[in-house]
Order: sequence, then structure tokens, then C-alpha cells
Amino acid sequence: MAMSRAELESFAGRTIPDLMPDALRLLFIGINPGLVSAATGMHFARPGNRFYPALRLAGVIPHGAVTPELAAPALTARGVGITNIVARASARADELDDVELVEGRVRLERLIHARRPKVVAFAGITSYRIAYGEKKARPGLQERTIAGAAVWVVPNPSGLNAHETVTSLAAAYRSAAAAAGIVPPT
Repeated sequence: MAMSRAELESFAGRTIPDLMPDALRLLFIGINPGLVSAATGMHFARPGNRFYPALRLAGVIPHGAVTPELAAPALTARGVGITNIVARASARADELDDVELVEGRVRLERLIHARRPKVVAFAGITSYRIAYGEKKARPGLQERTIAGAAVWVVPNPSGLNAHETVTSLAAAYRSAAAAAGIVPPT
């Protein structure tokens, strides 16, 4: 999908539907949709985003399912969903303000309470810290639960998070997936 910058920017502020299986076991929570995601209606859709390659390497999705279109059915079949803290799309997550992240938490907690996943995995430590007021939160399993769901903070797959690799992302995603019973523990 080749779009000009102006065409992509026309998707700012739009929302995309959550990827939500009937039997939700693991819910990945992004910060907010990017413009390519808003244009396609698919989570983590920017070409080069490392989310799906990391899920493949983690054993969460099959080897051929490294695009959002191919991965979505594999994810829902395994009880994996995707949503965001903030619903509105932007070019970069740093365009969001702290109030939006805190307000997004309310909608998110209602969703988690209604759907009852075993594990929720926030993809991004900074947004988690702001939304939950936990300035000292560290990556990995958190002490808090949300509506009975274990809370994990995993690295954001954005290329802007350059110190992470597909391999390090996969290790973190696999830990959360193992806790949800999606993959065997390592």
C-alpha cells in the first residue's frame, strides 16, 4: 500500500477495531494506532514493524503469518487479541499527552473486565508508567492485576525502540504468551 505522506496524515485521529477473539486468553495492548494501521484497519501494520516477526519467532503465530492480514486469523484462533491504550491514530506515540493515556486506561479496564483474559501485555513501558502512575515500573511481570489478569510490560516493537531486536522482542512476547498458556514455557 503506497500512500503519500499527505494521504497517510488524513488518517490521523481515526480509530481501528480491536482484534478480539471470542475466547480471549492474551491481550496485547499497544500505545495507539499509527497512521498506516488507521489506513489499513490492522494493528501494527507499518511495513517493517517487528511485532509479527517477533510473534512468529516466539511461536505464537505460524512461520508464514508475518503480516497483519495473515497473522490476525492465527492470533484469534489461539485466543490472542490486540487493542490500544488510546484509540486515536497518530504519526507518533509522542503526539499523545499524558491525559489521553490516563483516560485510555478507563476504557481499557472496562474491556479487560468484560473479556477476562488471563494475561494482558502492554507493549511499551513509558505509556504503561504514565497510564498507571507507576513511574518505577520495570519490564516483565507486574505486581498488579487488572480484573484478575496478570499484567506484563513488554517492549514496543516500533523501530524507534532501536535497542530492541526481533529476538529480544520475541523473548518478552513468549514469556507473556507462556503465562497465558498460548505457548509452552521455556
